Amino acid sequence: MSKLRFVNCLLISTAICFFLPSIAARGGHSDYIYPGDGNSSFHVTARNLFAQEETRPSLELTRGYMTNDDLEKAMKDFTKRCSKISRLYSIGKSVNGFPLWVIEISDRPGEIEAEPAFKYIGNVHGDEPVGRELLLRLANWICDNYNKDPLAQMIVENVHLHIMPSLNPDGFSIRKRNNANNVDLNRDFPDQFFSFNEDLSLRQPETMAVMTWLRDIRFTASATLHGGALVANFPWDGTEDKRKYYYACPDDETFRFLARIYSKSHRNMSLSKEFEEGITNGASWYPIYGGMQDWNYIHGGCFELTLEISDNKWPRASELPTIWDYNRKSMLNLVASLVKTGVHGRIFSLDQGKPLPGLVVVKGINYTVKAHQRYADYHRLLAPGQKYEGLMFFPHIQLKIRVIMFVSV
Repeated sequence: MSKLRFVNCLLISTAICFFLPSIAARGGHSDYIYPGDGNSSFHVTARNLFAQEETRPSLELTRGYMTNDDLEKAMKDFTKRCSKISRLYSIGKSVNGFPLWVIEISDRPGEIEAEPAFKYIGNVHGDEPVGRELLLRLANWICDNYNKDPLAQMIVENVHLHIMPSLNPDGFSIRKRNNANNVDLNRDFPDQFFSFNEDLSLRQPETMAVMTWLRDIRFTASATLHGGALVANFPWDGTEDKRKYYYACPDDETFRFLARIYSKSHRNMSLSKEFEEGITNGASWYPIYGGMQDWNYIHGGCFELTLEISDNKWPRASELPTIWDYNRKSMLNLVASLVKTGVHGRIFSLDQGKPLPGLVVVKGINYTVKAHQRYADYHRLLAPGQKYEGLMFFPHIQLKIRVIMFVSV
């Protein structure tokens, strides 16, 4: 039996706050219609679950936003300008055939490394375009500051950051929430409680593209950018009995920690009068089913937040620079949390020096993190300030090892 050597990196997490002139939050509201008080009948017959279609914004309001063609050109221009630290690729196409473009930012883009990966997705809902604008600004900021800002340099050198400004270009082009098939993409993923959309033939191409993406790339964490409120939302998004209440996932404490990183780094999200600390459990706010967030955590091994970054879904373009200023540190700090917190390491055999892929489990948390098959690196996000007892399983050699993990503030 091979002797094992563990290389652990136990790191500290901090959320960096910054100060800008205040902006009045207008108090966004959910477009969810709650189906009842928990005692009424609940019968799922549609894939477009609980999404209320809203009036389309006027063409005048869209002035100043990038069109899909503008966005595509801007992304191609970006990867030419920042070719040393980026690449452009597509994970598939929308219903109407528009490529789902992604920018990867790293000191070794396109290569597999023993580093955590983070993804940002914007414009999941076609009538929530702020995320696509902010994500391109994020890419450009990192490119412009890579050689002079320590945070930008740390992200480029220690994380593979993947940025998809628009998952729903078809919905954006017609200024509507759903995709070209009139399906809400954030209700189209397999759900842990209800099997209403298990038929692969009915799943949307944008949804399938994301699911395939997570099979190809092992993401440690991610976030989707939405609009209509100002809050950092975390799992679970739904409940077993369809009622509205706080329903915690196994890593609830870690998710709360990650949500607070975003909220406290934001100019005024943490000051919310509606959401304590500017964060919320999804099911406590309003339950949804078939959401991307829960699917990422369950099936993708990826800790995902749903970030409501603008209380107005489609603000005037003149407001975008201010919204960017208020979210910039939050967006950067959330990515940086992948290397600033938790337990990271690689597993080798002492006799041959070969990586040994395995499973990492933390006592008291019913969730398994897989080490990479090729490099045997693992990235286990954990809330700081505690001592954890971990177990490493190696099914192929039938071995289990107990490990003490310290994650300090």
